[in-house]
Amino acid sequence: VSRETTGRYYASVLYSAPRVENQARRESEGKVLGIDFAMHGMAVFSDGTRAAYPMYYRKNEKKLSREQRKLSRCRKGSSNYNKQKMKLARAHARIRNQRLDFQHKLSHELTEEYDVIAVEDLDMKGMSQGLHFGKSTMDNGYGSFLSMLEYKLARKGKTFIRIDRFFPSSKRCSCCGRIKGDLKLSERVYKCSCGNVMDRDVNAAINIRDEGRRMINAS
Repeated sequence: VSRETTGRYYASVLYSAPRVENQARRESEGKVLGIDFAMHGMAVFSDGTRAAYPMYYRKNEKKLSREQRKLSRCRKGSSNYNKQKMKLARAHARIRNQRLDFQHKLSHELTEEYDVIAVEDLDMKGMSQGLHFGKSTMDNGYGSFLSMLEYKLARKGKTFIRIDRFFPSSKRCSCCGRIKGDLKLSERVYKCSCGNVMDRDVNAAINIRDEGRRMINAS
C-alpha cells in the first residue's frame, strides 16, 4: 500500500500466471507493426497512421506555471502553502493519469491486433537532455509506452523487437533500399531518386517493420 502526495492511496497486488508460449517466431507471416518515435504525437506507425497523443503537459503548461507562481508567493509551512502545494500536486497527477490512460488503451489495441511489434532502441534520456526537446520528450512518455507494449505482448505470447538505434530507418528508402546520406532533420518528406515520395516518419516506420520481420525470419 502506498500513498501519493495528492493524498490518494494505492494497493499493489502481485500474482503469478502460467507462461504463454511465444508463437510469433514460428509464425513469420503474422501481422508485424513498425513504430517510429515522433516528438509531437508520440509515434507514427508503419500502416500510415499516427498515435496522435494529445500532449497533455503542453496543453496544461500555462496552468501549471500559474499554480507554481501562487505556491511561490505563499509562506512556506503555512496553511495556504500546504493547500496550494496539494492543488499543484493534483494538477500534475491529473496529467500523469491522462497520459497513462491514453497509453494503456493504445498499447492494448496494438497488442490485440499485431503479433510482432518492432521499435527503435532509442536513448530517450539523451534525447530529453539535448536539442531543447526535454519537455516534449517527457510529455510523450514514449519510454513507458514501449514498456507497456513489451510486457503486454509477452503476456499474450507475442513478440517485441528492438531495432539497433544506429539502423538508418530515416535515411533508407522503404521502396528501393537506397540510403540518403544527406537527409536533413528539417526535411519532413522523404524523396528518393527511385520516385518514392512519402512522409519521412512513415518511411522510417516501414523500414523498422521490415527490419523486424527480417530479424524474425533470421532467428
